Amino acid sequence: MIFEEIVNRGHEQVSYFHDPTLGLRGIVAIHNTVLGPALGGCRMWNYKSEKDALVDVLRLSKGMTYKAAIAGLNLGGGKAVIIGDPKSDKSEDLFRSFGRFVEGLGGRYITAEDVGTSIKDMDYVRTETKYVTGISKSLGGSGDPSLLTAFGAYLGIKASVKFKLKKDSLDGLSVAVQGLGSVGMELVKYLSNDGMKIFAFDIDEKLTTFAKEKYGIIPLSDNSLYDQEVDIYAPCALGATVNDETIPRLKCSIIAGAANNVLKDPKKHSKELLEKGILYAPDYAINAGGLINVYNELEGYNKERAFSQAEAIYDILMDIFYRSEKENIPTTIASDRKAEERINKIGSLKSFYLPNRRKVILKGR
Repeated sequence: MIFEEIVNRGHEQVSYFHDPTLGLRGIVAIHNTVLGPALGGCRMWNYKSEKDALVDVLRLSKGMTYKAAIAGLNLGGGKAVIIGDPKSDKSEDLFRSFGRFVEGLGGRYITAEDVGTSIKDMDYVRTETKYVTGISKSLGGSGDPSLLTAFGAYLGIKASVKFKLKKDSLDGLSVAVQGLGSVGMELVKYLSNDGMKIFAFDIDEKLTTFAKEKYGIIPLSDNSLYDQEVDIYAPCALGATVNDETIPRLKCSIIAGAANNVLKDPKKHSKELLEKGILYAPDYAINAGGLINVYNELEGYNKERAFSQAEAIYDILMDIFYRSEKENIPTTIASDRKAEERINKIGSLKSFYLPNRRKVILKGR
């Protein structure tokens, strides 16, 4: 079953790790390293089964390959998952043990924070390996990557509005934001400053109240969010929110947000959105800001350089939209083709031997 999954998804390597003294159990998946070492976050989640953990890490690592390629970064795609409850099972020794397993991969995989893990956790990992990003500023890292993720999503929304609505300004337009975590809240700040009418939902009522008081958002229930007549639906929480049940209810012109894996069935649902006339900004393209941020740590973090690179998200999405329109294909297919073209072109450069090749990390596009 494991080899079948690896072959079907095109992965290079899947490594299981276990530390019985700490109860550490997890998986690292390396999807593709044609463009460079596989970089992707470490997710800690209380999976119901080992199979669920495997499917998740394979799906997420493949997405990282495409995200790095579309963003023009010299990185491959990888991901790690730790099976456990992030609220009760975390410890310094657990993450240091994980760091030793990462070190054992010899630089083929570089880890970072993700759902269920934090900057502090990555600092523990850093004690045992240099193959980690998203660490504290005091250790030479960039700190919280959500700021750049939100900035990229904001630019993606502007590109979507320019293409679909033919408007340069967001002033007076409406948006429904799902999720007010660190990325969603930062995005709301950008959209509020641009004069948008913001509807929003989060399961944490304290965050909703804060956003209402600070940014004037209009709170919604999770269920009513899909029925709200808005220009833009911006998913910034869990994935698979665009599905068989929600698509018929959507009353928006654009779907553009920072969440991963927004479409439950990408092939089916991207086609349905195209037929319905809803413009979809592919998730791994619009939310690449976080990856760009940690990528910049690899040769010494520079905030201005990172934000400058993230500005390319606007043009990347416009190119995807025009290709989708010209070829009459869903934006997901247009985006995949753009990413695959770069992987194949760079891969062809490695068909001949180059002695004393200098390792290139940050030159990108």
